[in-house]
Amino acid sequence: MNAKIILKPESLTFLKNYLDNASPTGAEKEGQKLWMDYINPYVDTLFTDTYGTCVGVINPEADFKVVIEGHADEISWYVNYIAEDGMIYVIRNGGSDQVIAPSKRVNIHTKNGIVKGVFGWPAIHTRMRAGKDEPTPKLENIFIDCGCESKAEVEALGIHVGCIITYPDTFEILNDNKFVCRALDNRMGGFMIAEVARLLKENNVKLPFGLYITNAVQEEVGLRGAEMITQTIKPNVAIITDVCHDSTTPMIDKKIEGETKIGLGPVITYAPAVQNNLRDLIIDTAQKNNIPFQRLASSRVTGTDTDAFAYSNGGVASALISLPLRYMHTTVEMVHKNDVEHVIQLIYETLLQIESNHNFNYFK
Repeated sequence: MNAKIILKPESLTFLKNYLDNASPTGAEKEGQKLWMDYINPYVDTLFTDTYGTCVGVINPEADFKVVIEGHADEISWYVNYIAEDGMIYVIRNGGSDQVIAPSKRVNIHTKNGIVKGVFGWPAIHTRMRAGKDEPTPKLENIFIDCGCESKAEVEALGIHVGCIITYPDTFEILNDNKFVCRALDNRMGGFMIAEVARLLKENNVKLPFGLYITNAVQEEVGLRGAEMITQTIKPNVAIITDVCHDSTTPMIDKKIEGETKIGLGPVITYAPAVQNNLRDLIIDTAQKNNIPFQRLASSRVTGTDTDAFAYSNGGVASALISLPLRYMHTTVEMVHKNDVEHVIQLIYETLLQIESNHNFNYFK
């Protein structure tokens, strides 16, 4: 397979629609609908669970089950307090970064639809006073202004405590090969596993096992969707795809974060939760197919849904293939088109190497 021709124009149209749609943690439904509509022609059946994780299945009757998984949710905010002057204060939903909030436009999701607002911030003229420390954005001092002059006016728009707030930033391509958007972490994962399903269908591949293409919810608050769905599927093997840091950008210490860079290929992780024989199969597959890859070590946990799958059901052979990304948990997350294609190719080619009842046990 030529990785340069993996992504079709229709694929990129879906990717833009999928990324531009909000899918905040705990409210992923609309994004999941888009994903299921796209993947439906490439699978035998689809099912969902109570909290919104979606699974497309190929060969649902097979006893041996392999999962390929990404997570569907993006970080966001909750309305936490509405002041009498109409200003709105927030708490995190996932790992939202208060430092990037000031001057950002926001969408406040209500039952009446989206209400627009902005994260306000005092002008530099008023902050730079002699003898005063420059204020920094904190959860206690960032606030949203939706143009209202009172709490009653805010509430009349349908805004209440618990409404979810997302950023409206949309997908674009820089310099022909850099994908930029909010929520690449990790709707790129959902996109890539959907593309694997498409390639399997278009190439008429007959897998000797059941393949469960899984788009899990609530990863950003503790791998919760993966924890639930692995108990439902009870897989034998799980290959997870998520994002990791491009540590070559300014202000990152490579001695702490390791060295991985966008454009140099998928990142294969070494960690206790990663099953060594499965990881070695992935590396052998990359080398055999001339797919560039990078290595990363994770201390104790991977911090991804890999951990949830690996330690479930008495132990599931699990591995992590990551997409290197710049500016994680900002609205300008950036990945390289070539890496996206190579992750898709590596998952696809790895699946072709897995046998029915494949034994990854260390002691055979």
